[in-house]
Amino acid sequence: MNADLRLTALRSLPEVENGADLAQLIVAAAAYEGFTWEPGVVVVAAQKIVSKAEGQVVDLASIDPSPKAREMARKLQKDASLVEVILRESRRVVRSERGVLVVETHHGWVCANAGVDQSNVPGENCATLLPRDPDASAARLLDRLRALDAPASGVVISDTFGRPWRNGLANVAIGVAGISPLEDYRGRRDRQGRLLKGTIVAVADEVAAAAELLMGKAEGVPVVMVAGLRSLGRDGVATDLIRPAAEDLFR
Repeated sequence: MNADLRLTALRSLPEVENGADLAQLIVAAAAYEGFTWEPGVVVVAAQKIVSKAEGQVVDLASIDPSPKAREMARKLQKDASLVEVILRESRRVVRSERGVLVVETHHGWVCANAGVDQSNVPGENCATLLPRDPDASAARLLDRLRALDAPASGVVISDTFGRPWRNGLANVAIGVAGISPLEDYRGRRDRQGRLLKGTIVAVADEVAAAAELLMGKAEGVPVVMVAGLRSLGRDGVATDLIRPAAEDLFR
């Protein structure tokens, strides 16, 4: 049970550029803001700063759209160069209509626009892409934090996804290191003694969503420290959250 979950926004991080040492920036901001590291701290980092640090930024003016991208862009009333980048970042198109392009990324995530995003990106016509391997990015960040004597227990890289059947957006985990993204309650008993048979909680997604309450969309808060999380579990990766195709009733 997480009796005392504490979330702290780091508000003093500078604009992140290609090649930046994110761990060093986080440690410096934490020290400047008086954050006290303790066992069990999970660092939640917005995908955008990870992508910027890894150079996952594209200038749409440099993109030559394919005929397919031009046709889809015409129907969706989107920029053809943007559609071309989205298609390059996708393994399949799930839905394309009413101005919405939902795809499955090469990572296996199903989301709008393959995570390609033009918000909060310096440059008139630039967009960020998802990290090539968000789980590896999370692992590198965790290792670097520990090398800097920041005793983080885990790292979650978060991004904003829409949700089927529900209005509004929510942050989810696309990269995980140091903690289990899932907590399996199957085989345990509830308070009435009934055996739980199908309950698996997406802990990493819940942590990402909680952190987003402090991140916001325009506040310039790309990192949130989460302390007091008890259900850290074993080490795992965010791709554990992807439901296998054979078990997906909606494909």
